Formats: sequence, structure tokens, C-alpha cells
Amino acid sequence: MAGRQHRETEIARRIRAKGLAAGRTSAQIADEIHEQCTSQFGTSRIKAHRLSHGIALADVVEQIRALFERDDKSMPGIGETLLSAYESGLKRPGPEYMHYLCTVYRVEPHELGYDGPCICGRGHRLQVVSAVDVKERPLLPTERELLLKPMVTEPEAEEDENILRRTLLNLLNAESRLVTTLDGPILGACEGIRRRMDETLVSATVSAAMLDQWEEATLSFGRQYTTTAPLRLLCDVLLEMSAVRTAMSRRQPIDLQDRLLRMAAQLSGLSGMIMINLGDHRLARSFFRTGRTAADETGDRALRAWITARESLVPLYFGDAREALNLAKKSRDLAGNTPCPAQAMAPVVEARALAMLSGQESKKEVVDQAKRALARARNAFSHMRTEDQEDMAFGYTEKQLYFYQGDVLTKLGQTLEAEVVLDQALEKYEDHILDQTLIRLDQAQCRMIDGELDSALDIGTRALRMVSDEYLTDFIMRPALALEQAIMARDANHSKLEEFRAELRRPRAQLKAGGA
Repeated sequence: MAGRQHRETEIARRIRAKGLAAGRTSAQIADEIHEQCTSQFGTSRIKAHRLSHGIALADVVEQIRALFERDDKSMPGIGETLLSAYESGLKRPGPEYMHYLCTVYRVEPHELGYDGPCICGRGHRLQVVSAVDVKERPLLPTERELLLKPMVTEPEAEEDENILRRTLLNLLNAESRLVTTLDGPILGACEGIRRRMDETLVSATVSAAMLDQWEEATLSFGRQYTTTAPLRLLCDVLLEMSAVRTAMSRRQPIDLQDRLLRMAAQLSGLSGMIMINLGDHRLARSFFRTGRTAADETGDRALRAWITARESLVPLYFGDAREALNLAKKSRDLAGNTPCPAQAMAPVVEARALAMLSGQESKKEVVDQAKRALARARNAFSHMRTEDQEDMAFGYTEKQLYFYQGDVLTKLGQTLEAEVVLDQALEKYEDHILDQTLIRLDQAQCRMIDGELDSALDIGTRALRMVSDEYLTDFIMRPALALEQAIMARDANHSKLEEFRAELRRPRAQLKAGGA
């Protein structure tokens, strides 16, 4: 490898010498180096630019540090190893490092081999900035001095927001008993807001004070995830997401852009979680995909791993345990050794997927494999930050660990252990009716597996009776219908089946189209 690198450097040095003698620019020399060296050495465009300047990795690091110091920023964590990863294609520079690399080489991102404009919104080509220029040029609006200018909302976006606002008003009407159905207009509004966020993520000023408010609102929505009906919360989340998207459609200083991207990822991920609760797996996957796009731009491994772990629940709940297992492993790889919620969440999904793949006739090795995954989850949970252990949406809590451990044991047919854990989980869930109901349906499954059909139907009927119409979504209906089918396979004429079916199929009011 050292020999190849030496030959690559020698060829680049000759091309540079001839180019300088002919009066070519560094960018032109870089193009020639890339053209001649790529086929033989796999030379990337970003590396070709460094070779065209005749400098080493250490020189680039020092130039970037000098630029950070010039801009009164704390010293960056960039080093030769990271730069080498950029040049080999193993990593992609984040928005801030991209800006400074473009400044060093005096080119635009596409000339370094990356799509999209630079985050600064200004050209870098042949940009020479003297110390005098730095003092005399107008400062960019940064941090808390940045004022939010009036934002213009597109007609299409405004109509989508109005649909969600009408839906929210309907849901808040104390006199109505409306069920949470996702009809055409509501689905269209959800998809419209998500799609425009996708479009904005590839382009993108807002006050830091406004960002503080949006970040607090995002955390608040995460807390409400356990207590607010899914469709009502979805309207609030997407209206906030639409506001963030409108702000991102205009160029941001680097430090504010990163905060906006994090909110975009969290709000998209939360929307995907709510879509799971509402039973729409297609839109759930779309929102998680949008969340991944935003999270990738932040370069935050923990955030990327969280999005992927949450996404793995879509195939888990909607019938593809093998894909759920693959996504859970991907989340675990993304998290690496970083203590974060995904480190606990991903192994739990692995265990649940293994249990689903094995069926109730679980072989000992599958049971042992699933239990080892649960042990990894408990160990990872013990190393998480306290604030993450208390966050139901963006973190992972002890009660979630109990619930999902009980669910795994139920699916493995380990009913004695499952019932103990499910009882502990139910004691901890005082404010989340969806999970309370799922826990009770797991308890009913345990009784059914043990042949106690009377008790299973009593628990199942009581669980459904406690759920109001706005929570009785497809997310709850699926395990309830699975319980009905399992009991019918054992005793299709059981005396308590009719009572369970009546509660399962009780008439519900329908939400008016578009929330009007």
C-alpha cells in the first residue's frame, strides 16, 4: 500500500509541476490528477485537490485549525485520520468541515466530489481573504443576535397546515366522540409536510431564541408521546415540523443549521413513531427515511442509531421480523461503543424478532440467543445517562425494558417468567394507555398459551374496554385480532368469545374528511 501511495504522489507531483509551469490553477491541476490517477489508484476528488496544492494531511489540519481560530471558534476535533477517511470515501464531511475544506482548497463542494451547495451560501472559488478584509467585512448574523425575518409559507404548505389545524380542533372538541382515522386529506397533508422537509434538507436564517423554543417544544412532544392521543399529537408535531422546515429553506449559520437538522431528525422520527401507533406503516417508513436524511447530516452516531432502532419497529409490528432483525443490527453497529438509547433498544428488537421468527415452538438455542440479547440490553441501559433513562420517546426507560422483555418471553412461550415481568411492567405504566393495553394483551396471550381461555378472554375484554375510541387504532387491533384467532383455534365456540368480539368490533364515530 505504501508503494502505491508513493507512486500516486510521484505522478501527482509531476502533473502539478507541469500544470504550474503552464499557468494552470490548482483546481485545473486537481482535475487532471483525478483523471489520470483514479483508474490506477482510486484517487478521490478531495484527495486530488490536496495533491494539487502539494501539501500533506497535517498541512490541511493546521489550515482548518487556523480558520477556526480566525472565526473565534473552539479548536475542532479534526485530525489526519478523519481527513484520510474523507479522502478514501469511508466518511463524508459534515456541513461545518465541508465549509472549511472548501475554504482551504478554494472550490465548491461538487468539485470535492460532494453534492449540494456549501452551508455558508457564498462562493469559495479563488476566494482570498486578508486580515484587513476579515475586520472590515460585515459580520454574519450568528447566535442570539440573529433575528427571525418574516417567513413566507407556500400555498400548498399552508393548506396542509390548515387541514391539520382543523383536525386538531375537531379532536379537541369535548362534545365530539371522534375516532382517529387517517382519511385521504389528512394523509395527504402528512405526506406533503414530510415531502417538503425532504426537499429542504438538500438546500437550507432563524434566531437562536426561536431555536430554543423549538427545541423545548420538540422535547415536550416527546413527553406527550405517552399521554396524548396519536392523531392529536401528530397534528402538533407536524405543524412544528412545518415551521422548522420553512426556517431551513433559508441559509443558516453553521451552528444553527446543526440544531435545525437535529430537530428535523427528531420530529421526523417522532412522526414515524406516531404513524406506527396509528397503523400506517407506509408513512411511518417515509418519516423515518426523512429522519435518517437529517440525522446523517449531523454526523451524530447516537441520533442515527436512534432513528434506525425506531424504524426497526415498523417491520416488527407489521409482519417482517427478518427485516426488523437486520435494522436492529444496523442500529447496534451505528451506535458502536457510544452509550446511547439505541444500545439498549436495538438488542431488545433483536430479541423480539428472534422470538417471532421461532414461533411458540422455540428451540433452546433460539431462547438462549434471545435472552442473551435481553442481557445486552439491560447492561447497555445501566450505562445510559439518567436523562435518557427517563425519556420515553428519545431515550429508553426502565418500564419499556420490562414491557419488551415480557413481550419477548411471551412470544418464546416462557409464560411463567413472562407473567412476572409483565406484572412489573404494568405497575410502571400509569400514563400510557397504548402500552398498558399491549401489556394486558400479552398477559392474555400467556393465559391462552397455558390453556386458561376463560382468563385470557376476561383480560383481553377488560383491556379493550379501557381503551377509548381515539386510541383503538390498528396498532391495538392487530394483537387483539391475533388473540381472537388463537383462541378460536382452540375453542371456536367458547362462551366468552362473543363478549370479546363485541368490544373488539364496537361501533365508533368517524372523523370528518380533512378534519373539517
